[in-house]
Amino acid sequence: MPSPRVVVLNYGSGNVRSAVRALERVGARVDLTADAGSVESADGLLVPGVGAFGAVMEMLRAVDAPRLIERRLAGGRPVLGICVGMQVMFESSQEHGSTIPGLAQWEGEVSRLDAPVVPHMGWSEVRPPAGSDLFDGVADQRFYFVHSYAAKTDPEAGLGPSATRPPLPTWAHHGEDFLAAVENGPLSATQFHPEKSGDAGAELLRNWLGAL
Repeated sequence: MPSPRVVVLNYGSGNVRSAVRALERVGARVDLTADAGSVESADGLLVPGVGAFGAVMEMLRAVDAPRLIERRLAGGRPVLGICVGMQVMFESSQEHGSTIPGLAQWEGEVSRLDAPVVPHMGWSEVRPPAGSDLFDGVADQRFYFVHSYAAKTDPEAGLGPSATRPPLPTWAHHGEDFLAAVENGPLSATQFHPEKSGDAGAELLRNWLGAL
């Protein structure tokens, strides 16, 4: 069986080479590109994100990423967001005191962590739910975080009782509880950096690849 082909979305966000290398190490064939055809046809799409929410959204729009991500998800094709790549999946952010619209795949707002020390930088435990595929075999591990903002509202809270596949939230704590990851059908995302989280992060990426 051929290795899954993953596109790491190349839209100008920080150093994405570590994500490419991490995926290659766990068996993926990786393309670093924003080419629409490649994004749509890949087995998996990884959306990285480093820096300010608003700047990331501008760069995503510049390569037509909102439409491409929406098309993939509408077709049930997997997408994984990392760090700010997770945050932009929510409705909006309050970064720098103004409301900045996101991709609105999930309800909720991203806001500054209420903690004695910000940014949250370092290794933290996470609390995945029962039935998590991403955290299979690594539920008791620590993962590496670097962020000042986070989503703090359960994305399932806005869903009606008829929802058939509610999001599965994973929580972490730094001053307050925040969302460390969300799994929701073809869309998954992590606030932490699996590509910088050693063996645990590699196993999480391997779990994601296994579902492609």
